Amino acid sequence: MDDPAPLLAAIRRPRLLLSAAQHVCLNYNRSRDLPRLLGLLSPRDMAGCLQALVGAEQTMETKRKTGDATYSITRHIQLLAALISEARLTSAAAHDDG
Repeated sequence: MDDPAPLLAAIRRPRLLLSAAQHVCLNYNRSRDLPRLLGLLSPRDMAGCLQALVGAEQTMETKRKTGDATYSITRHIQLLAALISEARLTSAAAHDDG
């Protein structure tokens, strides 16, 4: 994934949910958070991590919208924060390479 900006622009979530995720981004730690959120031992492939986060976040959004009893707002915020942070890292890496 070269430019994650269109991906992030397409995400439509409640303002409060996104605001909370942006605050969590301040404490995002890739080596700590990705293994916990995605079950990865070594988060090396940025594009793969981004795609996995998109899938996990979309699943969580579906649970939120349908009122699923297993929905966790905490996990949803953490997934959004990781998605935003990984997109920023991917974008920064693309700019450094280009």
